[in-house]
Amino acid sequence: MDKCIDYIEMKIPAKTEYIGIVRLTLSGIANRMGYTYDDIEDLKIAVSEACTNAVQHAYGHNENGEVRIGFSLFENRLEITVSDDGKNFDLSKMKENTGPYSPSMPIEKLSEGGLGLFLIKTLMDEVTIDMNSGVTVKMSKLLNEERMRNEQTSWSKTKQ
Repeated sequence: MDKCIDYIEMKIPAKTEYIGIVRLTLSGIANRMGYTYDDIEDLKIAVSEACTNAVQHAYGHNENGEVRIGFSLFENRLEITVSDDGKNFDLSKMKENTGPYSPSMPIEKLSEGGLGLFLIKTLMDEVTIDMNSGVTVKMSKLLNEERMRNEQTSWSKTKQ
């Protein structure tokens, strides 16, 4: 297992007006690591969705809570963890009520619940969700060179 080069953590109040700060921080980190513009946009969307889910669903309307965001920098990838101490949700029930989605499906037919997680899983290379104490979404995105190497390896294996 490779070693984490740097770790950055931030905490924000569970309020939508602070999600932009997370996006700006992520943008700076990803740019410094050498991610492409498109990858940075994908990262920002995925992290925004995870933070929005935490803000909207974890603490209810009257509770004050916080969302913790951790950025683990590796040579070949960025791992981002978004966690809260709020209420959990039933992941299997949510999966039943969402998808499958297709590009030809009219946008009015898409159900709202679970679209954020669908987006996160589509945009990131690896996603795990832990619901032991609150909800923790851990997502990882490989740097382009590493992604291309992995795709070439899997393509050459299927070609044989």
